[in-house]
Amino acid sequence: MMTLSRLLSCLALLLASQAAPLAAQQLVVSDRPEDVSITIYRAPDRGEAPINADWPQGYALITETRTISLPAGDSMVRFEGVSEGMFPESAIVTGLPDGVREKNRDARLLSPQGLVDAYLKREVSITRTDQATGRSRTQNVFITAGPDGGVIFESDEGFEALRCTGLPERMTFAKVPADLSPKPTLSVLTTASRAMTATLTLTYLASGFDWQANYVATVKQQPSGEAPKMDLFAWLTVANGGNQSFENANMMAIAGEPNREGREDQVRPTGGALQMRCWPMQRTDQVPYNPGYLSAYPPAPPPAPMAMMDAAGETIMVTARRRNGNMLELASPVAAVVAEQENLGDLKLYRVPERVTVSAKGQKQVAMIVQPDVRYDRVYVASAGDYSGDSAPLSYILRSNNDEKSGLGIPLPAGKVAVFENSPLGPLLAGEGNLPDRAIGNEVEIVVGQSSDVRLSVTELRRTKSRSHWRARISNARDHPVDVEMEIAYEIAGRAKGVEMIDGIPTWRVTVPAHDEAALDYSIKLR
Repeated sequence: MMTLSRLLSCLALLLASQAAPLAAQQLVVSDRPEDVSITIYRAPDRGEAPINADWPQGYALITETRTISLPAGDSMVRFEGVSEGMFPESAIVTGLPDGVREKNRDARLLSPQGLVDAYLKREVSITRTDQATGRSRTQNVFITAGPDGGVIFESDEGFEALRCTGLPERMTFAKVPADLSPKPTLSVLTTASRAMTATLTLTYLASGFDWQANYVATVKQQPSGEAPKMDLFAWLTVANGGNQSFENANMMAIAGEPNREGREDQVRPTGGALQMRCWPMQRTDQVPYNPGYLSAYPPAPPPAPMAMMDAAGETIMVTARRRNGNMLELASPVAAVVAEQENLGDLKLYRVPERVTVSAKGQKQVAMIVQPDVRYDRVYVASAGDYSGDSAPLSYILRSNNDEKSGLGIPLPAGKVAVFENSPLGPLLAGEGNLPDRAIGNEVEIVVGQSSDVRLSVTELRRTKSRSHWRARISNARDHPVDVEMEIAYEIAGRAKGVEMIDGIPTWRVTVPAHDEAALDYSIKLR
């Protein structure tokens, strides 16, 4: 039977053997990458919605190069400054002599929130100042709840909520916990047989990124008799929702929707300011916005293509180059750097030929498409089912073919389109529309707006048991002929002059002369 003293001796030896590797483990810190590449993928289900300004719903593949001094034996290598949206299971580290034994994402950051979270169930100091006497009082308390929704602490007087007493308060912590990092960090455990300098490559996926195209289409004034043309320019707009900037980075964007296995939303690191629930010391204008009291603010829109306009002649920044002048003179003033398009299997890759800085909580715009003299047709469109009785203005679109003959012939990623028309005051905004992804050979249509000069009225003439007889009338008050396409979303009885089937829908195509009108009589089958 083992005696108590012998048992204690065995336990001591066991603990010593377990502690030895920990004691021998050395800490190696890499505070920043020496080189970084970012490949950004669009949010897969965003559609025509703008980029989420608070936390973009796309993702990025980030590759970092770091050089470290690796000691002999066991080491914990800390990669500081990784993206806070990192998926740690996707992280791959190459360049370590014996590979990675263990990896951990440190999700707690040095911040007011992070400190409170680290000191839960621990003692801190609270100092309060009486505004009437100016006297301060310090007492030790225990944090029992926080940081989300406020901070609750226990003192000799009972339980209290921080900043709800009416007195100025400050909380003091004894020290910064060792597991709190000022930056998002990935830690890996490795072993080296000898001391060396190692160049490592860290590759991982991260959420909180997105991109879209922002087009500017400027309609050109053409001599009489020549085909209408427009200059088409597009920004590559990249968004980084995290708190980490990526300086002097190689940047690429992927167009298309690669298959991606579903992941749970990545928990964002604990960081930021404390969110309190009461403010007895503050004035109304000092109280932060609370969605419980007011309707939600609309999300900040993505930077419009015009946002870079130098209306006052001030200096502007375009892909790290400064230029002066009016941006609405289209492509030539902004084409100092243009993203280069490449094939990536069935996807399209846009590579920025210069290194750029992708700022934290910011957006970057780089020229990606410059296509002058694109041929198009202006077509006025309507659906007969949308009108009845008095005339209503028709919408008009700019239609082109994505081929070299029309001045295109390149893949066009989805994005917003701002259309400008020339005037005596220069180019003015005529309307905005959306452009879906368009491959080479596809038809391109940009919805611009409505025209009060081209109008449609649809009236029912008579009705029988099996037929409803209608008349559509289009008037043109413009100084030149216009092309009109009117869909009839019903089954037509018999034949109607000028009506043809387009995508399975009866459509009236007609050219209406200047200051004239055109009419169509047609019958609809009743069921």
